[in-house]
Amino acid sequence: MNRLFGTSKAKKPPPNLSDSINNVDSRADSVDKKIARLDAELKKYKDQMKKMRDGPSKNMVKQRALRVLKQKKTYESQMENLRNQSFNMEQQNFAIQTVKDTKTTVDAMKLGVKEFKKEFKKVNIDQVENLQDDMEDMLDQTNDIQEALGRQYGCPDDLDEDDLEAELDALGDELALDEDSNYLDEAIGAPSIPSKEPGADSVAADGVKMDEFGLPEIPQKAQ
Repeated sequence: MNRLFGTSKAKKPPPNLSDSINNVDSRADSVDKKIARLDAELKKYKDQMKKMRDGPSKNMVKQRALRVLKQKKTYESQMENLRNQSFNMEQQNFAIQTVKDTKTTVDAMKLGVKEFKKEFKKVNIDQVENLQDDMEDMLDQTNDIQEALGRQYGCPDDLDEDDLEAELDALGDELALDEDSNYLDEAIGAPSIPSKEPGADSVAADGVKMDEFGLPEIPQKAQ
């Protein structure tokens, strides 16, 4: 059958924006290199013209430089068109990719909502409330146990609050007296303040002159 009707040609894959952008950028880079070579050639001609006198030779070099300059302008126009094409395709590619990402995000959110609803059906609100009630009851029982363990033993029950307050006030007065240390000075009998400065001369009752240490002063011999 293939011999009679032949085989169908394989279909070419549809154009891809990313591949097209790469191809255009490659062409623009190639044109940019050509412009760089023309710039180098123009510089060479300009240097030659600076060293030459006016005449036919200089005019011939000038014509070559003008021809190179025209080629440069043509390549610059081509490169600008290629850059614009690449930019437009990049913008379109970006918009397409944004739409794809948005669709992916929406699909993921739909699946998330569906899964959430599925899992939420497994939760019984009555069981949650019962669990909270059980926890509250257990906490109340724990408090009762703590109060029972903290109960005092051997404390008389017939104590009067007024009597306790009066005793507390009296205890405060006793503590204040304990803090007052004036009675210690009276009991010890602190010495009185001396009436004379240390080292001052004094005289005993029998008329003997005393020194600063309270001893009889020894008279000095005349020289």
